[in-house]
Formats: sequence, C-alpha cells, structure tokens
Amino acid sequence: MINRILDRLEETLIITFMAAATLVTFSAVMMRYLGGSGISWAQELTIYLFIWMAKFGAAYGVRTGIHIGVDFVVNAVRPSIRRLLIIAAMSLGVIFTGVIAFFGGRWVIFIYGTGQISPDLEWPMWIIYLAIPFGSGLMCYRFIQAMMLFFRSGHIHTHTYGEEEDREIDVIHEQEVRS
Repeated sequence: MINRILDRLEETLIITFMAAATLVTFSAVMMRYLGGSGISWAQELTIYLFIWMAKFGAAYGVRTGIHIGVDFVVNAVRPSIRRLLIIAAMSLGVIFTGVIAFFGGRWVIFIYGTGQISPDLEWPMWIIYLAIPFGSGLMCYRFIQAMMLFFRSGHIHTHTYGEEEDREIDVIHEQEVRS
C-alpha cells in the first residue's frame, strides 16, 4: 500500500515538475517574443524544476528498470557469476545513493545555516537543495526494493512497453502485497 502511494507520488512529482518547467519556459519566450521584457526569474525556476525532476526521475528509472545500465558483461557470464555481479551492482547503488542522501542532508543543514537565497526567485537555497537528499534517498530505497525483488524472485526490473509493462507492474505489486 505504501509503495503504491509512493509510486504515484513519484510519478505525479515528475509530471508536475516537467509540466511546470515547460509552461514557465513557454510563457517567458512568448512574453519576450511579444515585445515584453519576459520573466526575469523563468530561467532560474526552470533549472530548479529540472533538477528536482531529474532526481526523482532517476529513482523512477531504478524502480521501472529503465535506468541506463551496461549489462554486456553481466549477460556474457555464467548464471552464478551473473548473480554476484547483480548483487554487487545493486549494493553499490544502495551505498552510493545512501552516501549522497546523507551528505546531501548535511549540505542542506549547512546551507540553511548560511541563510542563502536564490538570486532571482529569492527563495531559500536550502529548499532547492532538498532535491539532493530526497531524490537520492528515494533512489536508495528503490535500489533496496530492486535488490529485495532479486533475492525473492531472481528477477530484476526490466522495462517493457505496452500491455507487458502493465502486467509486470501488477505482478511486482502483487508480490509486494504478499510479503
């Protein structure tokens, strides 16, 4: 249940950030094209929206199996070694994203203490930097989820298209509900 809510929240945030960035950019260009001065803070907001979108998008990529991976070596070795390589890769993913989330959290605390604000929007920078611990923390959680799925079933998330994707997601959620 909590995973389904987290899945929808993740997807909603990604869509919202992307749509907002597109709308802000389009509006700024149209205002400038129509002879106005444009929106002075549009570029800064668009950059921040894309940063947040990318951090949550990376977690989504791990969850759905669309994250870029080099699997040539993994697919070329025998199954016993393949299992070790997959576990090692996922473990490194957990460690790396966990470390980034931890130090990202420390960075947010540091920036909060400095009172820095963004140049055009004049927003507190610590809020903008929250993308690092939130996005990396979620990505770490997704790596842990993927590793647990691998331990339970021997399968890793793979991305398929259309109806197959829907069936795969349903199977994964059914497995999560059972456990």
